[in-house]
Amino acid sequence: MTSFLSSRRLRGGLTGAAVAALVLTTAACGGTTRGEEEGGGSAGEASASANPDAEIPSGLKISFLPKQLNNPYFAIADGGGENAVEEIEGEFSEVGPSEASASSQVSYINTLTQQGVDVIVTSANDPNAICSALDQARAGGANVVTFDSDTDPACRDLFISQATSEGIAQSQIDLMAEQMGGAGQVAILSATANATNQNAWIEIMETYAAEKYPDMEIVATVYGDDEDEKSFQETQGLLQTYPELKGIISPTTVGISAAARYLSGSEYKGKVALTGLGTPNQMREFVKDGTVTAFALWNPEELGYLAAYAGAALAAGQITGAEGETFEAGELGEYTVEADGVVVLGEPTVFNADNIDDFDF
Repeated sequence: MTSFLSSRRLRGGLTGAAVAALVLTTAACGGTTRGEEEGGGSAGEASASANPDAEIPSGLKISFLPKQLNNPYFAIADGGGENAVEEIEGEFSEVGPSEASASSQVSYINTLTQQGVDVIVTSANDPNAICSALDQARAGGANVVTFDSDTDPACRDLFISQATSEGIAQSQIDLMAEQMGGAGQVAILSATANATNQNAWIEIMETYAAEKYPDMEIVATVYGDDEDEKSFQETQGLLQTYPELKGIISPTTVGISAAARYLSGSEYKGKVALTGLGTPNQMREFVKDGTVTAFALWNPEELGYLAAYAGAALAAGQITGAEGETFEAGELGEYTVEADGVVVLGEPTVFNADNIDDFDF
């Protein structure tokens, strides 16, 4: 099986244009950066100077706050974070809500602030709902790293992006177009209506599809709220509402697996294409039984691992979040902070019948 570290090398590097596009997407979330609030410039420029040679102190308290607990994707991502925290001899914890609602993370942030954790690593359910709580956490001395789904850039120190928004969105449209011949009705099964990353991807998907595949029509976007049963029901509803539907794109691991489960046991198996973002382990059976031809994802374990190291680098003073700073992320190697405090993991990997057994996550 390909390890989570070696799989990074399969994806290759990012182009300057791709990074620039991600920065524009991230900045579009609204608000000013922390540096602008304090007198101008990008995130981190107004803070103390970085010391790249600073040692990461042992015993750092690093807490992961995912969108929701018991979500397979975040279980893998947070597991990668825990591995990184063990490597730096820190103290790892994971807390979070059972439902991915807009404000469900606020109380957990407040508790972590009271406990005096050094680093909060979170994936935002809503771009604005947690900002006030994060501001209080930072005022109390915590470093805040978002990953997977960003908040307003003014409310955190770094955002660890899984890939460029363009790369993620365009790959899903291209995969769908290949499977359905570039023409026909397509629906999107998303996570929550307020998820920053989902909405950014969907906007790019709509624009890209209209420009490159004029005969592809995106007829609806529905929300499964990252709940398995609701995503299953939304898939059923789409097929009943749009009898001419040719494909479903689900850019969420919960949604794509629920949709695959419904299609695999229905008359639509092999007739309605399905792609999106999923993990190899959850999608393997659906690829092998012919329900799904191809889907994509970055390695979530790497994402959590990188987020933990980024938080430790902030806490140690190796970086401040300013553009151009670099830090070492354990076995993943060196990373550079881009504009607006963004660090990009890499490009997504496409999984299909030829390579899915090479991955175990």
